[in-house]
Amino acid sequence: MVGEITIRGAELSDADELIALLKVLFTLEEDFSFNEAAQRRGIELLLSRQGPERQVFVAEISGRVAGMCSIQTLISTAEGGLVGQVEDVIVRDGYRGNGMGNALMDAVDNWAREKGLTRLQLLAERDNARALKFYQSRGWEITNLICVRKFPLF
Repeated sequence: MVGEITIRGAELSDADELIALLKVLFTLEEDFSFNEAAQRRGIELLLSRQGPERQVFVAEISGRVAGMCSIQTLISTAEGGLVGQVEDVIVRDGYRGNGMGNALMDAVDNWAREKGLTRLQLLAERDNARALKFYQSRGWEITNLICVRKFPLF
């Protein structure tokens, strides 16, 4: 790895790089499959609506986007306030293990603190021991909750 890691808010011009990262992520996740048209719609929607309720962060090194993550706010009755849903945490092969994931998650933590969020949550592949170890090393707890989903809705 050459160069210094820069974390910044993603821009619409980053869409192609972010979609390429999602392709990598969705090959790791058993419950999702890559669909470029769907991922493009989602990324463009997310990027166009960044603000006080959502943010996409990118990690750059030597001018290349090499990682990303996003956070969106929800209202939690359990917490009695705003919480954050973290998604799309991915670092390109060849850049992992060099602090980029930590830098991205630090950006999420700082954003959440600034917004007064009371909890962060994310979904992780149950068999992805490396990711789970990473999250636990950052103070995340594995809960007894499971993800239950329904689609299509129409």
